[in-house]
Amino acid sequence: MNVFPVLLRREYWEHRGGFLWAPAIAGAVVLLLTLMAWLVLEVAARGGQVEIAGLELGALSATMNAQERAEAAQALDAATLLIGGWALMVMAFVVFFYALGALYDDRRDRSVLFWKSLPVSDTLTVLSKATSALVVVPLIATGIAVLTGFGLLVLVSAAVAVHGGNPFTLVWGLGSPFRIGGLLLASLPVYLLWALPTVGWLLLVSAWARSKPFLWAVLLPVFSGVLVGWLSLMGVIESSGWFWKHVVARLTLGTFPGLDLFYRGDLDALAAEGSTSVLGLLSLETTFGALSMPDTWIGAAAGIAMIAGAVWMRRRRDEG
Repeated sequence: MNVFPVLLRREYWEHRGGFLWAPAIAGAVVLLLTLMAWLVLEVAARGGQVEIAGLELGALSATMNAQERAEAAQALDAATLLIGGWALMVMAFVVFFYALGALYDDRRDRSVLFWKSLPVSDTLTVLSKATSALVVVPLIATGIAVLTGFGLLVLVSAAVAVHGGNPFTLVWGLGSPFRIGGLLLASLPVYLLWALPTVGWLLLVSAWARSKPFLWAVLLPVFSGVLVGWLSLMGVIESSGWFWKHVVARLTLGTFPGLDLFYRGDLDALAAEGSTSVLGLLSLETTFGALSMPDTWIGAAAGIAMIAGAVWMRRRRDEG
């Protein structure tokens, strides 16, 4: 029997509330709030026609010029990503706290003794938890984000149809939900690489800490940054900004998608090219441009090293 898929299923069933229901509920709540906002506006308008620039929705699609259509398309794409982004934000917290408690909780409730009695190595156990954090949870959350974005466009289509507009031309003909969904899925390998140092650090702390892993995982990097900042003020070192950006942030914030954008040296060039639109930032060229950054691979190597340390520490903690 292949043990690794069994371990992945174990992680999913034990943490299904965080893996699946937390991002799903976040998506459902934001769609519900959007629906409530629409109903409030309908009541306030009392069934009147909705006009944009003095034109009713029914006649709007026939009078829009190319620039107006492009602006409307960008607005729809931005709204689609923003609404779906709530599931991804919840995912960031789920991955953080799951990785932080993955090995610590096994020792705290002594369930590690049961798993130690099975023919399952420490390496496979830790790798199953790392894979759950880096692959399974992001894949589920991204799927929910895409569905939430489609849900928003369905609501917008209903609002447009109620007021005499054609949703196929004013919504689906302008927005790019399928492309956004595909680009989000394509960005998952880059997310994996950028989340590796944070997940590796959290698993290492989870395997090492005897109590209060959250304090160790967060305060140790932060206090180290404060110490480096103090040395900078004393003139011992030139600046503490590098340490905060490349050590503290990479150890604590890597579970948030899009972190690589803050490390890119070409954002100004992208803005000059007009690539800071939703489709520009999510494009394959922009996304996989992160693979040419040394920060990506240095952080990934550090994450792999810390996961290896978590394997060693788990064995040592259990035997000690």
